[in-house]
Amino acid sequence: MLHLRLITPADRTDDVVHLIERTVGTAHLVVLPGAARDPVGDVVMCDVAREAGDELIGGLRRAGLDETGSIAVEDIDLSLSRRADEAEEEAPGEGADAVLWEGLTEATHEESTLTVTYLAFITLATMIAACGVVLDNAILIVGAMAVGPEFGPLAGICTALVRRHPRLAWRSLIALLVGFAVAMAVTVGFSLFMDVIGLFHRSQLDGERPNTAFVYAPDWFSFIVAVLAGIAGTLSLTSAKSGALVGVAISVTTVPAAANAAVALAYGDPSQTLGSTNQLLLNLLGIVLAGTLTLLAQKWFWTKQRERLS
Repeated sequence: MLHLRLITPADRTDDVVHLIERTVGTAHLVVLPGAARDPVGDVVMCDVAREAGDELIGGLRRAGLDETGSIAVEDIDLSLSRRADEAEEEAPGEGADAVLWEGLTEATHEESTLTVTYLAFITLATMIAACGVVLDNAILIVGAMAVGPEFGPLAGICTALVRRHPRLAWRSLIALLVGFAVAMAVTVGFSLFMDVIGLFHRSQLDGERPNTAFVYAPDWFSFIVAVLAGIAGTLSLTSAKSGALVGVAISVTTVPAAANAAVALAYGDPSQTLGSTNQLLLNLLGIVLAGTLTLLAQKWFWTKQRERLS
């Protein structure tokens, strides 16, 4: 269940209440006349089944409540109520499968913003991966994948394409491109520094690397894994199964490929630089393609669900 706390202008409260009452899957409606001070108005609260939440939130936004008042949404971890159980049964589909499009847009907007913290994480992840590729250490590679924050902008691009939100697409693309450019540039300098102090050596990059050679040798499996990871990551973002994102992060080779390209560039190895760059681009393409198609499929599914029950 989701809990909604609304601030409505006094002259719009009846319309908001009627909208809530008409929405299948709502319960626990509370109206507090004149309780709001900033902005001035009434406070309306209700609970709604997750699978009906997007319809209700969309209706409130179409009514302009986000402009004239306020819409706050939070998850309910525990709700002991027979009426809540009935509301969940009345709502179409399953809560775990439901997509809150407004929530997804807001989440990807935050995750795809170019910030100092984002740059720090992607740079640190790339530097860790650089150590992993030079030492042929799979554990460091996995750790770098888990640290990398690049799935946020990728999800932002997918969401922007489906929602037709050009500002989100542009913001996500900037975060992705600038993030990798900065991370790779810093990693080039880091690699040269490590070489000067004797911790990196070109022979390590050119030698046999059975655990990490895949990062500069893209093939069809690279694309297939990226597609599968894009589907899993998108489902994780749009459902209640957010824990799956960690598995997604360590199943694609975006950060390791960027790191290997940076190290190879530092040593003047065009072959590995090109191979790693192709690996990076192939993974990014696979994730964006799969994520966009997954969101389109979910959008189609829920549209059909509503049509069937209307």
